[in-house]
Amino acid sequence: MGNPPSLIPIDNLVLDNEIYPRSAIDHKRVRIFTENLQDGFEFDPIHVQLHPEEAGKYCILDGAHRWQAYKVVGAKEIPASIIDLDGHDPLLYAAKKAIGPRQLNEEECRETARRAFQKNPRLTSGEIGKAIGRSRQAVDNYIKDLRAKTQMDLGIKLFRMNVLGIPQERIARRIGKDQKSIHNHLGEMPKLAFLLNSDLKQGFTVPQVAEKHGWPVPLVWSLALEGKEDLERFRELKWGLRTWDLWNWNDCDKRFGDNWPGRIPAQLVAHILYFFSRQNDLVFDPMKGSGLRLTFV
Repeated sequence: MGNPPSLIPIDNLVLDNEIYPRSAIDHKRVRIFTENLQDGFEFDPIHVQLHPEEAGKYCILDGAHRWQAYKVVGAKEIPASIIDLDGHDPLLYAAKKAIGPRQLNEEECRETARRAFQKNPRLTSGEIGKAIGRSRQAVDNYIKDLRAKTQMDLGIKLFRMNVLGIPQERIARRIGKDQKSIHNHLGEMPKLAFLLNSDLKQGFTVPQVAEKHGWPVPLVWSLALEGKEDLERFRELKWGLRTWDLWNWNDCDKRFGDNWPGRIPAQLVAHILYFFSRQNDLVFDPMKGSGLRLTFV
């Protein structure tokens, strides 16, 4: 994974906080290392990797305190091993190298675990725990809210794709999971939809239900309007049906679609579908767009 040590210009080294597992530099420790250098002590090479964006620069993986000490004594170069991580997470590599008299404290372990999981939700608790020196159970506690949100986000994405009629084998390819996992996830979707529909029937508004369950507003609207006739959908959305041949809208309905320069009014899509297709027709839309079609499928 590493190469023989090299002398690297000290100004070419970067401490990237995104892959640094400690909350801050310990200046007391830097002073100790500085005194060691002044007394002629030789340190092991620090570990670095090529900077992913800046040519000629290197990110520090291990040895930030030694690097600071070398700067204090005015060194121009520093011995370093250039590490090829081969796709491994640099944050977890740096955490695993945090050995010696000062291990990562509890808060640093927690934040490192959370940052690593947010970057790659496929990491297991065991993999993270091995890097930061904590048990699988401890890591589970660190990231349980993030894992729950990830599962919810995945469930919503699957539900959306399923509503759009995308076959399970295509969903599996897009999501990067096997078809059996997709089938099992989709089996749980009716339960989630039932909870949302129950709240809607009790009189909660669509925005209230969306906020309560963490679902996108357009997706909740798709549930609220499911099975209703087109004219009833127009009434629910408080859109007047325009029967004339010139349509003007002052603005896009902010409930539907992403805010971007090419956004079109959801009202326009609804009118086109109403006048130029029958309800439940299969409509081919080759444009990815801003995501406002789901409500009118």
